[in-house]
Amino acid sequence: MKLDVNPTRMELLRLKKRLVLAKRGHKLLKDKQDELVRNFLSIIEDTKRLRIEIDNEIESVFQSYSLAEGIVGGEVIENLFAIPSAKTKLKSETRKIMNLKVPKFTVEIEGDPYEYGKAVSSVLVDNSVKRFGNLLQSLLKLAELEKTSILLAEEIEKTRRRVNALEYILIPNLTETIKYITMKLSEMERSNLTRIMKVKEMIQQKREESMLDRRSSQV
Repeated sequence: MKLDVNPTRMELLRLKKRLVLAKRGHKLLKDKQDELVRNFLSIIEDTKRLRIEIDNEIESVFQSYSLAEGIVGGEVIENLFAIPSAKTKLKSETRKIMNLKVPKFTVEIEGDPYEYGKAVSSVLVDNSVKRFGNLLQSLLKLAELEKTSILLAEEIEKTRRRVNALEYILIPNLTETIKYITMKLSEMERSNLTRIMKVKEMIQQKREESMLDRRSSQV
């Protein structure tokens, strides 16, 4: 669709510069979109793989705990963990993927999670605690990946809309308008040239008539 502008040389130059910028912006956004999609697909694959690992890990953790509970006793284990010997803190940071901020979760443990009365404890209990700790790290990693994939999907959609707006609306409109102005200016030039030639012809005719009048008066 042609833009509503005046068909002047100044406007033509302005639109040509705008078209160059639009094409450059389109290329940059297209490259950004491709890179975002590449990162998105990679994270989706990592998420699928980690989810399968976590499903297996959860089953293994509960099997380990059930074994420890069966040998040590549920009441003994409850007494071991009655007074926590360590504190777990979740630290949330951000990192950038193509200038997009995505979350990064880390766990900080204060104290020794294995200080719960080793005299009545068991290697099986220690193993369960360790497995639960690893499971927590995996779950946080999964949450990080899933949130990142959501943010990437939203950014890909925004970038896609911008790419389409440039590719199918702005650039064609600018191209059509530039073509229209160029044709208009050409028509104006031809029209001006025709007027100039007619004026020149009239002046020449006037000169010839004046010369004839002078000759006639001399005779």
